[in-house]
Amino acid sequence: MNKTVQQKILIVDDMPVNLELMKSILSREDYLIVTSKTGNSAMAKANANVFDLILLDIVLPDIDGFEICRQIKAGSKNKETPIIFLTAQREKESIVKGFKLGAVDYILKPFSDEELLARVKLHLSLKKTQQELLLARNEAEGLAKAKSMFLANMSHEIRTPLNGIVGMVDILKQTALDEQQTEFVEIVDISSENLLMIINDILDYSKIEAGQIAFEKIKFNLKQEVEEVKKLLYYKSSQKNLEFSIVYDDDLPDMLIGDPLRLKQILINLSNNAIKFTREGFVRVFVKLDKKYGQKYRLLFEVEDSGIGISPENQSKLFRSFSQADSSTTRKYGGTGLGLAISKKLSNLMSGEIGVISEENKGSKFWFTAVFDDAGIMDAKIDEDIIVESNEVDEEYVKIPRQLKILLVEDNVINQKVSLLTVKRLGHEVTLADNGIKAVEFYNRLSFDLILMDILMPVMDGVEATKEIRKIENEKGEEKKIPIIAMTANLFKEDVEYFLKSGMNDHLGKPFKPSDLELVIQRNLI
Repeated sequence: MNKTVQQKILIVDDMPVNLELMKSILSREDYLIVTSKTGNSAMAKANANVFDLILLDIVLPDIDGFEICRQIKAGSKNKETPIIFLTAQREKESIVKGFKLGAVDYILKPFSDEELLARVKLHLSLKKTQQELLLARNEAEGLAKAKSMFLANMSHEIRTPLNGIVGMVDILKQTALDEQQTEFVEIVDISSENLLMIINDILDYSKIEAGQIAFEKIKFNLKQEVEEVKKLLYYKSSQKNLEFSIVYDDDLPDMLIGDPLRLKQILINLSNNAIKFTREGFVRVFVKLDKKYGQKYRLLFEVEDSGIGISPENQSKLFRSFSQADSSTTRKYGGTGLGLAISKKLSNLMSGEIGVISEENKGSKFWFTAVFDDAGIMDAKIDEDIIVESNEVDEEYVKIPRQLKILLVEDNVINQKVSLLTVKRLGHEVTLADNGIKAVEFYNRLSFDLILMDILMPVMDGVEATKEIRKIENEKGEEKKIPIIAMTANLFKEDVEYFLKSGMNDHLGKPFKPSDLELVIQRNLI
């Protein structure tokens, strides 16, 4: 049976009668009492032992209590130990000085037994609670760190084989296929995309729950970003012969500051759901200005459909984690039940709200609000025709880049084949290295325009290989550094930031398609 550890109290007072009195009173509660009659003695004991509480007289023969308190709080073993001043001084300045030096309380002399016991018990209890809270916080931080590492590893382990599937399907679609084979490949393609969406939902939700999701504050064109949602979902809606349209208010700002990626994530979640649960008719997205205050805009987004609708009972189940309207919904339509929960949390994090208006068999209208900063009057007008024209030129230019010499560093055999075929399809010459050491050796002997660097590899990982290559460049006095692109299934913001700080120029998330690689080449070489 564990014995309760005695709480240790240091009493500092130059009057023996006071020491004996306090020792007698406090001994009733089975405290372990240590006494000192001088400041120097008190400091020696405070430096040698850890106490749960210190009762400190202000007037002492050598060092006053204020100086002792200052020294203890400055770095002894007891800098976190609560100190209660014992004083006959009733001046406000003296009491305030004690609190400023770090004391938690004071007891005026003469004092009663009850007062001394009550104040000592209070501060010992508070200290114990603080220690328990600190321990709980440390444990929570440790668990959060372990969870983050697990999610990063899980992300990598899942995305790596998925990269092989998505990449090979994309390559297979470019070969000569008969009608039935084309249909089969499309099924695999759609299934892999659905799997990737589910993985992203789970990882996003976990990051939000762990408080690890970060929001960007960048300037963006509102209509241009929303139109990307339409382009993304147009094919899916057209397969069901649904009218998919976006309606904009006339008074909307053109340019905003915020996180367009998270905005599109909510719109895609809601629009995707609307398409999924609508057999015929339409899905319409409305973008409205809800309110302008100061330099901020609160926008209202509505996604309306002519789908199956939701009963009042089932509406109450929406926006919960891993929850859909009912079990038959999951069986019939699939999904994780995380999309709406993620959308709610993202909307809240953008100072907004989310909700639904629906009636069974009469469609639904999901809405959410989000707050963005004004991008400024100077940036308010952009010629959208010029933007579209510019994008078209860029796409054509990317499709016909000059032939590059690319060093591909990848240890996974399947991903080697996928990446090799993808790079070769773009018309580039490629050299393969299956670990970081070989990558450094090849870089030393051969000339390359760009390096595609996997991260997790045996012998030497991608980060270490990058550092070695940068070291070689510095030793040779190379002014123009070779672009090194991290090929990674770890898409956590902190991971990407770490890769860039380690000397890499950009990242290519797995799984990737030829168009993704083209854009990376464009950003770094063209």
